[in-house]
Amino acid sequence: MIHNQKKSDKKVAGIFLEGKHLVAGNVFAGKIGRSFKTEIDNRETEEVIIKVLINAIEDIWEKDTQAIGIGVPGLVDTNRGIAYNTINIPSWKEVHLGDVLKKHFGVSAFVNNDANCFTLGEKYFGNARKYNNIVGIISGAGLGAGIIVDNKLYSGVNCGAGEFGAVSYKDYTYEYYCTPAYFEQKYGLNADKLFKRLKKDDKIAKAIIEQFGYDFGNLIKTILLSVDPEYIVIGGDIEKFFPYFEPHIWKALDTFPFHRSLEELRIGTSDEPDIAVLGAAALCFDSWS
Repeated sequence: MIHNQKKSDKKVAGIFLEGKHLVAGNVFAGKIGRSFKTEIDNRETEEVIIKVLINAIEDIWEKDTQAIGIGVPGLVDTNRGIAYNTINIPSWKEVHLGDVLKKHFGVSAFVNNDANCFTLGEKYFGNARKYNNIVGIISGAGLGAGIIVDNKLYSGVNCGAGEFGAVSYKDYTYEYYCTPAYFEQKYGLNADKLFKRLKKDDKIAKAIIEQFGYDFGNLIKTILLSVDPEYIVIGGDIEKFFPYFEPHIWKALDTFPFHRSLEELRIGTSDEPDIAVLGAAALCFDSWS
């Protein structure tokens, strides 16, 4: 359980693995020391990718590193450190990652999904520090969320809690309507071009982002009815669009039936560029609290 603003004085390794990218850092007192970034071939075998991961950790390892935290996209057995069907890594069907890393490095290894790590990182080191009930939303290649209730990360029995992207909405799911891919899938306009047009006050771009904000607002309604948090923090590729679609979120929330929930609610974005690594490291701190 998280103890408010307390940060561990223990040195740990934080690793974020996402499809074709891997980032590792040695974390102490909320700061990243030695770090390593690399691209991986996600088509490789389970063993080859694990070797790349181990090499990356060895690159940032220091003799007083006391634990390893790693975030991966997909479902995780957090008690046993097993990653199942890792997104964008086809060979990772059932990887006993915690045991592999513990055996190799001789320290405890904690595994969780990327959205949970993001949310935990925001609680320890980001804009969510002063809140007790939080939902963190990552919107990028997919849509995931992490949940903290009464200062405790809630993952569910199978680490499936917070998968709001899979909830049916309109003709598809929230993941279709609430990620940057929506702009190209629906309007044939990639995210970078849309962003440039928004900065030029383009009317079509503004209409697109207005609809996006409305759909994102409905996503937040679903979250409010499920979790009723006091703070929602948004990260991922969609973050830079937030100033453009935030007003439309609140317009959509005008019809939410429980007004007290809206009075207490705050919505913001992450401004910590290394939150993926810090969040993975926070898995270690959280386990020791």
